[in-house]
Amino acid sequence: MKKLLLVAFCCFIWVGLRAQTTPQMLTVKGISIDSAANKPLGYVTVALYDTASKKSIKAGLTKDDGSFQLTAPAGKPYQLVLASIGYKNKTVNISGKDAELNVGKVFLEASSKQLNEVSVTAVRPIMKREVDRISYDVQADPESKALTALDMMRKVPLLSVDANDNIKLKGNGNYKILVNGKESALVAKNPSDVLRSMPATNIERIEVITTPPAKYDAEGLAGIINIVTKKNADQGYTANISGRYNSIFGPGLNVQGSAKQGKLGITMFAGGSNNNAFVAGNSNVQQIFGGQSTTQTGTGGNQFGHHYAEAELSYEIDSLNLLTASFEDFHGRQNQTGSLFSSTFNNDGTLSQQYQQQTSGYNTFGGLDASINYQIGFKRNKDQLLTLSYKFNFSPGINTSNNTFSQRVNDYQSDQPDFMQYNNQGERAHTFQIDYAQPFKILTLEAGAKAILRNDFSNFNRSDLDSATNVYVFNPRYTDVFSYQQNVYSLYNSYQFKFDKWTAKAGLRLEHTSINGDFATVNATINQGYNNLIPSVSIQRSFKTSSYNFGFTQRIQRPGIFQLNPFVDTSNPLFISTGNPNLRPELNNTFELNYSNFAASSFNVGLSYQFSNNSIQNVSSLRRDTAAINPHDTTFTTYRNLGSNSSLGLNVNTNLNITKKLSLSLNGFITKIWLRGTYNGQFYQNNGFTGNAFANAGYKFDNGFRVGIDAGFFSGDVNLQGHSSAFIYNSLVLTKEFLNKKATISLVANDPESKYHNNTSTTTTSQYYQYSLNQDPYRTFAVRFSYKIGKLNSEIKKNQHGINNDDTKGGGKSGGGSGG
Repeated sequence: MKKLLLVAFCCFIWVGLRAQTTPQMLTVKGISIDSAANKPLGYVTVALYDTASKKSIKAGLTKDDGSFQLTAPAGKPYQLVLASIGYKNKTVNISGKDAELNVGKVFLEASSKQLNEVSVTAVRPIMKREVDRISYDVQADPESKALTALDMMRKVPLLSVDANDNIKLKGNGNYKILVNGKESALVAKNPSDVLRSMPATNIERIEVITTPPAKYDAEGLAGIINIVTKKNADQGYTANISGRYNSIFGPGLNVQGSAKQGKLGITMFAGGSNNNAFVAGNSNVQQIFGGQSTTQTGTGGNQFGHHYAEAELSYEIDSLNLLTASFEDFHGRQNQTGSLFSSTFNNDGTLSQQYQQQTSGYNTFGGLDASINYQIGFKRNKDQLLTLSYKFNFSPGINTSNNTFSQRVNDYQSDQPDFMQYNNQGERAHTFQIDYAQPFKILTLEAGAKAILRNDFSNFNRSDLDSATNVYVFNPRYTDVFSYQQNVYSLYNSYQFKFDKWTAKAGLRLEHTSINGDFATVNATINQGYNNLIPSVSIQRSFKTSSYNFGFTQRIQRPGIFQLNPFVDTSNPLFISTGNPNLRPELNNTFELNYSNFAASSFNVGLSYQFSNNSIQNVSSLRRDTAAINPHDTTFTTYRNLGSNSSLGLNVNTNLNITKKLSLSLNGFITKIWLRGTYNGQFYQNNGFTGNAFANAGYKFDNGFRVGIDAGFFSGDVNLQGHSSAFIYNSLVLTKEFLNKKATISLVANDPESKYHNNTSTTTTSQYYQYSLNQDPYRTFAVRFSYKIGKLNSEIKKNQHGINNDDTKGGGKSGGGSGG
């Protein structure tokens, strides 16, 4: 099957190349020259404009030797415009009558500031490498009028979008996504759905921040994606309706709208989906060294639905004062059913214990964010800003399960009765923040203060069935009320120095954390407090078309409620898991060295090293229940701060425009991981390679059709006590634009050759070996549509600073999409 897919992929590219029998084209060639040095000038933005319509037709960058070549339909006049930072724009008139035109040497003169020219010559470079980030200028890309924000992500260096529309940064999902420098709960939870509905024309630029500076909360991230929207909105309104139907993930509908009247602007987004129910298999085999073996097989069913909404208001009091407010809401529910058959055997092969377990229950989860920001400007400098912000966050969740047992062999009702399990957990947080920024001639100063007041809670209980009365009775062993207050107070100060070829950015962030935990039933408390001084340094050396970047930072990963919650999950009686409220934060040290070149096509390569000496690890051990009528071993899994975690990684990214219609992007990374730690008196060490590779090929036809092929490989994870498996995927997407590009419809096929993907993992301890398998739905088919009405060329004005709480480590995935 893999060979067949490879042949089909090659045939697709060959057919695409053969299909270019279009009308006669005009080819424009030339060389950009620095007029002062009389040397070729690379990395210059070159664009062809239609003289009559003043619209951009084609754009690109000059090579290292200054040469360039652009093609456009022949037979009409054009303006050739060359632009580069630090130089005056240069315009050359072209008649368009010839099939090929060599304009020769085009001399660019240095300029202290860019001239205010008419719109046709106001060309900006597409790509820019800054000291701590890469910026992609969406408005400088002529294709932005035809693409969504999600499509544009595929063109940004270091970013990729897989077959399920999950966004990846340097090949993984361990990143933070921001809008105008602040976190959006809606985008964070559903980035694919939101960005798929947003036209690229609403975006000014997309920033990939590889070394987060001191103003961001100190979390150990792979990086930050910052989407910067247009600041000045036209009067009017716009609306976009999009939807989908997926064979596994069900129907979904999204509505987005924006309106601007005078100084008041509002943007709204709402949507939801209801996934189809599915059933998949699972199994678990455990062999205790010198002891018993246990085999469990079963099936599980899931049905999922969610809805979300967002509203943002912006009021421009005057040219220097801006007031913004936002409200975001997200809620979902997952219904679950399962069947598990468990058998435990002695060394001689005789049956020790057996039971059949039926489980039903549901999970609900949600998020509510509300914030207000007041931004103050100063007359003497428009970039001098003072911002005051407040944000409230509430993230509730309920987990329930009802468990009944049958077909018991040596599994007694008194040891393991039928039971119901309940956990109501969540987090409330209040955040206050002040930010100040002031630029000088070669220096930019940023400073601020922040207070996050968090209250995590968990009210959990278990009720066991009394066989004599047939009534469920509370089990105090698994019942408690847990409250966890975590307050983080921080100050930051950073400085950026910018010279001709060198740029440096350095900062310090001081954080004080106080923790108070309380168990109501057992009358136990937790009190902790600690300080952290977090440095960050970024240095850039720039050349004509390339740059080298070095970065160092220390980042904190605080445990989230998923790791802290002492709720004991006994839904599988032989394999119990719980959190650990005594966890301390993990401190990571990260070094980065990157090389970027945008001369012809974009190319980025980076080397990174990271280490931590108190890493948070998920670990397991055996505990024997000697009080039972039939004593047996139970596997107990929790979290601990254990030993060291270090990794050395290499990432490569390139985006190639092979022809005008055929594009190819390649992203990949590989990391070597070393883990060491002591748990339960036993020393463990593990190491291995992780990584992924992603490729996307797209071909755009003249009649509005576009075909895309994705293929990718993702390795498994390396843990202190084991490994998880790798997987390969592929996707085919066919898109058609119509109604003057206001409407699109897409057909999607994800992994058509495999109905399920088998996720496997192994765990090896000093006491046992365990192998687990879980099936996930793999083959999906989907249809998507989108329609845009109204006229509003940009987003509502937003404050440039705001609250971004990114300092905790969660237990779920990040950056995921909606699955097609």
